[in-house]
Amino acid sequence: MHDLVIRGGTVVDGSGCEAKEADVAIDGNTIVAVGSGLGAGKREIDARGKLVTPGFVDVHTHYDAQVTWDPMLTPSSWHGCTTVVMGNCGVGFAPVHADRHEFLIELMEGVEDIPGSAMVEGIEWSWETFPEYMTALEKKPHVMDFGVQVPHGALRAYVMGERGAKNEAATPDDVRKMAEIVKESLLAGALGFSTSRTSLHKSKGGDVVPGTYAARDELFGIGSALAETGRGVFQLAGEHIDIPKEMIWMRELAEETKRPVCFNLSQTDKAPELWREVAGLLDAARAKGIPLHAQVAGRSIGILMCWEGTAHPFVAFPTYIEIMQLPFEDRMAKLRDPAVRAKLLADTPFELWEFAQFITQTFDKMYVVGRDIDYEPPFDRSIAAEAGRSGRSVREIAFDALMADDGHGMIYFPLFNYSGGSFDVLRELHQHPSTRMGLSDAGAHCGAICDGGMPTFMLTHWTRDRTRGERLPLPFVIHRQTRQTAELYGLFDRGLIAPGMKADVNVIDYDKLGFGPPRMAFDLPAKGRRLVQRGRGYDATVCSGVVTTLADEPTGELPGVLLRGPQGSARG
Repeated sequence: MHDLVIRGGTVVDGSGCEAKEADVAIDGNTIVAVGSGLGAGKREIDARGKLVTPGFVDVHTHYDAQVTWDPMLTPSSWHGCTTVVMGNCGVGFAPVHADRHEFLIELMEGVEDIPGSAMVEGIEWSWETFPEYMTALEKKPHVMDFGVQVPHGALRAYVMGERGAKNEAATPDDVRKMAEIVKESLLAGALGFSTSRTSLHKSKGGDVVPGTYAARDELFGIGSALAETGRGVFQLAGEHIDIPKEMIWMRELAEETKRPVCFNLSQTDKAPELWREVAGLLDAARAKGIPLHAQVAGRSIGILMCWEGTAHPFVAFPTYIEIMQLPFEDRMAKLRDPAVRAKLLADTPFELWEFAQFITQTFDKMYVVGRDIDYEPPFDRSIAAEAGRSGRSVREIAFDALMADDGHGMIYFPLFNYSGGSFDVLRELHQHPSTRMGLSDAGAHCGAICDGGMPTFMLTHWTRDRTRGERLPLPFVIHRQTRQTAELYGLFDRGLIAPGMKADVNVIDYDKLGFGPPRMAFDLPAKGRRLVQRGRGYDATVCSGVVTTLADEPTGELPGVLLRGPQGSARG
């Protein structure tokens, strides 16, 4: 008798092959059989009429702090994830000297918009080295498996002190020490190394991430640790418009180390066709067998604006600044006063820095969020377009949108991947053989972005609901966020429903699959805020053969483990 049998489901196995009706038998933490007429199970799940998929593998998250206090790793566990990788974009919490705790918190707060107060209260520092950080994480139970990467920001500050924090040039001895630490960490089980080279990533104090301007010898010196160990991914967040130039050394690094180099790729309004050049360069690298990859999001990198959030159109208006520190209900009472409303709408806002000015005052990129958020809205539904039709000002429309739902209304601002007003660019990018699914940023951007539910969105929008262009095949989308992402990080034991594979499985009610509206929650330590979005339609999620979710609710089981290095071996 098997430990668990998932009976009669429509199996989309993660390989990219077509769906088939089958039972799935599990013993311990392993899938032992897939087919018909399988024996009984001590426990059975009726999956007739439901999709059966591998658990989702999200390789771009920022749970580096949250993993120390939250065993559930939400929102990812609400959306079918059974494996996540954190430590992306050069920010994280190890290695660290005791006097650098605050520095790393402020770096994470600035770059990833995670409340500093939550991290101060929630993190119990019990490590200095990266292997010690891994050991500390391993001691606590979690609902899913997770892997970590060595962040350049923390590494530089640890080895170089203030010189590293201030982005001074690394000496040969600095580079040697950093490479030794990365090698030690990879051998202890780190899944990669990450760095940031974009001016958008700044600390709370306005300083770019340590390593942003790192020279070639530093990058290749650290990369040598990946080559020596034969382990790890070199992950990079770059300046969007500089990606083709950066790809010169990235290609050389991937070729020299024979390790995957994976960079973030998004379409930007400053150069909306640049992605085509990048795609061509990826083609050229692939033709030579060079493991260079671009990580692509499933939708626009979209900012959600609300009164409780980080950004909205009135954030720099003097009348709003006067009341912004009031408790929410008191602030709303002020804003409901017609006199305050009139004064606010007539204000002259303070000038912000270029990026903030663009986000808060570009009304032709803002869309009112209704009961069901539309992530692919047509241009003619923007606030600017509505103002042109109605004769109302953009400020009036924006204000009323934020005041909806008792002051919890939202405005959607598709920042990246939306220059043409549709997701057609993303559809092309996802079909490119050298791109990989990523950039959900789960656990980060708590006051502005809510993309941790990307795995659910990929299924609902791209395979079922899209109306403004062609969809993507369901087996392909499942493959994108299971086997393909797992293989990128050397996790060859998962992402596939087949005998001998790790028993990470989702049972999904495809017709009911979806998500609720984004909302602001205050459930982090110190009542820190974060935008959250629950998933629905997950009849069951299984991690390592243990049922962790039933009917969209956690069972309380915590079978997850820290992943130490590559898992399993590649299949042909």
